[in-house]
Amino acid sequence: MKKIFISLAVIIACLAAGSCGNKKNPMEENLTTVLIETSKGNIKVALYDETPLHRDNFIKLCSNGTYDGVLFHRVIGDFMIQTGDPDSKNAKPHELLGGEDPDCPTIPAEFRFPQYFHKRGALAAARQADSVNAKKESSGTQWYIVTGKKYKPEQLREYEINMDLDKKMKLIEKGKKERMKEIFQLRKEGKKEEVQNIYEQIEDNAQMEVAKHPFIRFPQNIIDTYVNVGGCPFLDSQYTVFGEVLEGMDVVDAIQYVKTDQAKRPLEDIKIIKVTVNKPSNK
Repeated sequence: MKKIFISLAVIIACLAAGSCGNKKNPMEENLTTVLIETSKGNIKVALYDETPLHRDNFIKLCSNGTYDGVLFHRVIGDFMIQTGDPDSKNAKPHELLGGEDPDCPTIPAEFRFPQYFHKRGALAAARQADSVNAKKESSGTQWYIVTGKKYKPEQLREYEINMDLDKKMKLIEKGKKERMKEIFQLRKEGKKEEVQNIYEQIEDNAQMEVAKHPFIRFPQNIIDTYVNVGGCPFLDSQYTVFGEVLEGMDVVDAIQYVKTDQAKRPLEDIKIIKVTVNKPSNK
């Protein structure tokens, strides 16, 4: 009788919850998901509707076979795993990968911070550096999954301060360039005091701009996530997050710690075998 009572209690609890272990993640019911089969195991990701350009591009590339056979060509422990370079399909050992394809159009940035951020498991688009990509447009094919690490609250606050200082310095340099001719002429005339006044005006304007529009501020829920779960806060508002891992972070972890060469390419090829797109029934 005791065993029967326990069994009935379990059944009743399952019915109250809606199912016995088969309940889907709400994201799977409302968002497009992609099953990524790799040589290390399967990873399932959800794609955000709030980043439609990245979502639709990713769905297109998954559906046309672009990612079938590509390698995870850049892997850094406690940071991220990167893939999506079509040239990696037939790459020779130690061949340098990850270059931008000039024939593949970039995607305009779709930053949705603080709604979406670089928490552990975030799916985001790779891109070229600011020096050649001032608009921070995303690569047309390459993407990464964040592994990251845990941070202390004071580390996040220090990062906010440093980013404000960096923004201030960039604004000062911009101000100097805009008034370069005027500064040069005053220097030529020996008017050192006037030149100093211009520098002070530029710095004051930069300081006021930063105070009015700070580079980034982490809400408490994001701080809690970076402290307790982990991620890469220094990538927020720099790279577009367009989805997240629903299942398979154990596979992601298995990939992030493999041995790599100097270019961070795994010594043993890790391939995406196949990707399958699943759209919710309401779309």
